[in-house]
Amino acid sequence: MDELVGQQHIIGKNKPLRRALESGGIYSCIFWGPPGVGKTTIAQIVSHTLKKPFFQLSAINAGVKDIRETIEKAKKTKFMGSGGSAILFIDEIHRFNKSQQDALLGAVEQGIITLIGATTENPSFEVNAALLSRCEVFVLQPLELDDLKNLVSQACSRDVILSKKKITIKEWEALVKMSRGDGRKLLNAIEIIVNFKGGKTITITNKLVEEAVQQKLAMFDKGGEQHYDIASALIKSIRGSDPNAAVYYLARLIEGGEDPKFIARRLIIAASEDIGMANPNALLLANAGFDSVNKVGYPECRIILSQIVTYLATSPKSNASYMAINKAQALVKEMGDLSVPLNLRNAPTKLMKDLNYGKGYKYSHDFPNNFAFQEFLPKEISGEQLYDPGRNAAESKVRERLKALWNDKYGY
Repeated sequence: MDELVGQQHIIGKNKPLRRALESGGIYSCIFWGPPGVGKTTIAQIVSHTLKKPFFQLSAINAGVKDIRETIEKAKKTKFMGSGGSAILFIDEIHRFNKSQQDALLGAVEQGIITLIGATTENPSFEVNAALLSRCEVFVLQPLELDDLKNLVSQACSRDVILSKKKITIKEWEALVKMSRGDGRKLLNAIEIIVNFKGGKTITITNKLVEEAVQQKLAMFDKGGEQHYDIASALIKSIRGSDPNAAVYYLARLIEGGEDPKFIARRLIIAASEDIGMANPNALLLANAGFDSVNKVGYPECRIILSQIVTYLATSPKSNASYMAINKAQALVKEMGDLSVPLNLRNAPTKLMKDLNYGKGYKYSHDFPNNFAFQEFLPKEISGEQLYDPGRNAAESKVRERLKALWNDKYGY
């Protein structure tokens, strides 16, 4: 464990996983984090440290039959060696469906196996509640620069091939951007560069990295300030109705390796915050786009994202809905819990009816144009205008209709 790079927040001195190992026990858990940060390695170290039998399955190609066969093997090994349950490590556990995850429950509860799952997806959404409640979730972080340097140093001194060469890394920027905190990707890149360059002495520069991996690396820091700057520039370009700038910043995010679901989520927010009632279809398209991005993934989902971005950027704009909820929340905080008018209250019991709950309520559909003039707000804020329709074609029609219905009540 001392040789593991990164994840000191869980395996460092006096940290939870380290304490569990030092006490000689381990509980079922799930490692949640991006690729190449040590999920599988930690599971193997746990097994080695505790001298427990270790079984490994990948949810990509394993089924219920494989799970049951592995559990049967685990039963046979129980109480052997240091005693206790075997460790079953399942990579990509989020890919298991409900029935596959349910097949693990009994063995976990009976102590036949100690389950260690690895996932790149939020386990709250991808792992069923029954299994999740029996596991501790550890969040793993992308490897930082010092971690990556340490990893390369160990590889260059201990790997059978790399240790025979004199490798100097003169510039780290391209390697760091290319790996994006993924240790496996970094080591693969080093191997590619060594094979590409040849010879006993190799000096790695940004230019050599780009030449070897045959791609121009985008200047993009996924975990840092520039990540948020580019995402902000995308949204502001959409808000400013500039599809050219918007699709450019979209490309920056894509080339930087941004999670397409992160981009799609931001676009859903923009569709409501910056377009809203000026073009309600924008939210529908953005939401459909998020679903499509989930189904398709890179590289093809870049086309879907481009369609959404250009549609949003060229749509008429309104922040009226956004401003309305801001005003409403501020009013609630200012005025507190005002009483709901009696005519709007539900009256499921005789007592409530005797107290005039629901009395005087007018069912809108019983009146012409499906509208009946009546009070809906608490009396203390009667006539308060929270939604102010934007100055665009669609909301101008909304304003005219509200004015015709409510006369001067709300000042439309």
